[in-house]
Amino acid sequence: MNELIASADGLAPAFELLLAVLAGAALGAIFFGGLWWTTRRATASSRPALWFFGSLLLRTGVALAGFLAVADGHWERMLACLLGFVAARTIVIRMTRLPPGGAWSSRGAEHAP
Repeated sequence: MNELIASADGLAPAFELLLAVLAGAALGAIFFGGLWWTTRRATASSRPALWFFGSLLLRTGVALAGFLAVADGHWERMLACLLGFVAARTIVIRMTRLPPGGAWSSRGAEHAP
């Protein structure tokens, strides 16, 4: 077992997958953080459709290019990158959620659960 851990062949694939997860998390933070930023900007704009469409093209292009660069033809890296991407989605959603008593909770407080 120690030989496996000490060898470069045993450690390199695990390190590559860890880097792929971290890269996926960074791509997810850019993608979903950009969506949050766009939503805040577009609602105050006179041309929100342009904001959303431009943001969609830019965020999708960055994410796809990042996924392809990380994967480099290896499905394992692609899967690890996707795992980091989804984890970043969860983190960004939690970080950008309004606090209790925020603007959304006071509207429609009368509706059924």
